[in-house]
Amino acid sequence: MVLALHPFYASVTEITHNAARRELGVSARIFTDDLENTLKKQFKTSFDIIKPANRKQVEGYIAAYLQQHISVKLDGRPVALKFIGYKIEEDAVWSFLEAENVAAPKKVEVRNDVLYEQHATQTNMIHVIVGGKRQSYKLDNPQAVAVFGF
Repeated sequence: MVLALHPFYASVTEITHNAARRELGVSARIFTDDLENTLKKQFKTSFDIIKPANRKQVEGYIAAYLQQHISVKLDGRPVALKFIGYKIEEDAVWSFLEAENVAAPKKVEVRNDVLYEQHATQTNMIHVIVGGKRQSYKLDNPQAVAVFGF
């Protein structure tokens, strides 16, 4: 049996502002094998992201990596994103971050260079939802910043 590698390198990041709760939620979907291989290389270690022997340690690796590679500014001010956790869904890892006490922004700036150091053809899709309005942008390596106005 030959295992086929997926033919493209892509992630999807969705950023949603919840006005009622004054929260910003960030979810990032990254192919499991790509994320695991990147984390192993960066942290010079070995683990199984799907069935980790030490889940807290793996969560720490993911949190540190995402903190380095995804950032958000609302109306020109950086937002502190807190890692909530991750789940495996089919061939991808969904990671979740949030920021609390966040007013609805007029401008959202997203920096996302996830996996750029691993794949020259990496594409990162960004979806931002504020006030029920959804905007999307496709970042192709090396382009790392998208700006949305609401």
